[in-house]
Amino acid sequence: MLFIRIMAMILGLLAIAAGLLFVGQGTGVVLWPADSFMLADRAWAVRGAVLAVVGGIVVWLARRGC
Repeated sequence: MLFIRIMAMILGLLAIAAGLLFVGQGTGVVLWPADSFMLADRAWAVRGAVLAVVGGIVVWLARRGC
């Protein structure tokens, strides 16, 4: 059971990091990589926010032990 909690924590943290990157690229704050199709596209900012929230929920549940 500990292995599953650790994996959930890692996946949740990766989802948060990827979601924040998507938000940064979608809002035009992060302009890396320069040829990315996500730059300044608000749809990717929304998708990134959703991904970050889902990752946060996964981390929260992994810390609770559910």
